[in-house]
Amino acid sequence: MPTMEEYAKQPTAQRLERLTRTADELAVAIKGRQESVMARRPDGKNWAPKEVVCHLRDTEEAFASRFEQILAMDVDPKLGTPTADRWAEERQYLRNDAAEALAAFRKRREENLATLRGLTPAQWSKGALHPVRGRMTLDTFLTLMAWHDDNHLDQLARALEGKA
Repeated sequence: MPTMEEYAKQPTAQRLERLTRTADELAVAIKGRQESVMARRPDGKNWAPKEVVCHLRDTEEAFASRFEQILAMDVDPKLGTPTADRWAEERQYLRNDAAEALAAFRKRREENLATLRGLTPAQWSKGALHPVRGRMTLDTFLTLMAWHDDNHLDQLARALEGKA
């Protein structure tokens, strides 16, 4: 799995291509899995497989919102603090249907890819102030998304095996 730094060195087209594969990879990973497997947490602090899929769905929504903010403003907007663990509890990920979460992820990912593919060279350098990572350009977000997908696909594979 490439690091963020390695992804950052890849051409834009290669990182975009990485994002195009994620929904299909998720679908293959969860196809035919029993609910008991999808809802099983490997331990007290790591997510169950369906929580990983729900997290990816909700994060994709957050990326879409951030892209909209960045593209609409002339100055870097300040972004809110990431709330992944809080979302898992508040949105009751364990009660969600993983296939529905995957379908929503796929739809929003296609929309985000269309947005990213439509950016002008100047727009790639537009950015926002992230509360943890500092200034992030749309190019940096693309790098983060590619790494984030790999990270959670790896987490999903481990969780499906009952491993943290």
